[in-house]
Amino acid sequence: MPPDAAQIRARRAAFRQLHRTGCFAIPNPWDVGSARWLARLGFKALATTSSGYAWSQGRPDGAVPLAQVLAHLRDMVAATELPVNADFEHGFADNAGGVARNVRAAIATGVAGLSIEDSTGDPAAPLLPLPEAVARMRAARAAIDDSGEDVLLIGRAENFFVGRPDLQDAIARLRAYAEAGADCLYAPAIHTREQIAAVVTAVAPKPVNVLVGSASALTLQDLADLGVRRVSMGGALARAAWGGFDRAARLLATEGRFDGFADAVAGQLLNQAFAAE
Repeated sequence: MPPDAAQIRARRAAFRQLHRTGCFAIPNPWDVGSARWLARLGFKALATTSSGYAWSQGRPDGAVPLAQVLAHLRDMVAATELPVNADFEHGFADNAGGVARNVRAAIATGVAGLSIEDSTGDPAAPLLPLPEAVARMRAARAAIDDSGEDVLLIGRAENFFVGRPDLQDAIARLRAYAEAGADCLYAPAIHTREQIAAVVTAVAPKPVNVLVGSASALTLQDLADLGVRRVSMGGALARAAWGGFDRAARLLATEGRFDGFADAVAGQLLNQAFAAE
């Protein structure tokens, strides 16, 4: 059942409070079932994953149309009582006006936060020129402010994610997005202590999100000690699920073996978990 307006306001207020102190993990489910499972484990908030959802639909990341993404956001908001942060990619528009229009549509789904990234999808020129990226961030900020809703805006500098690992440029972009109204800053794929500390210092006192998308020696406490406020996983949980599925299916297809099911969650446990919803 979709939450009512009062419930949405309460989730948004709780989400903003999470960003004020400490450090929290914000895992990324890709469907209603994975969202409900994560809520059962005690997480305080969830974030959608454009890649994880796209793969579940048999599409590559970035290939799901806006209308389908908005429907997915509504489903994820209704799935649990937790605040949901939307991976809103590049805003699904070619210009700032389109970003503002689409951000308004995202707000109407009930999300507590949304991210806007500065990638283009063009391998030859993978990052938007900074003035254009800033204009889009300002448009998103204005759309949120005009709505009167307390939705967090996350500004993403995609340098490291798109093969342009220039830390100083990423920092310059994050600072510009902060000035343009982003509430939280995010440079996915930075991973060393030095990179993370530099970003946290550069945009302080605004909170920083760090992506941990693969096995890492850093713990949540390590990231908290570096000043990180929130830690997301992107498509990593979805990839982990695909990894288990692929191993089991390949053993069956190539060797006729069934031991790939050894780590499967019991069906009875799944039924019990979802019967309570």
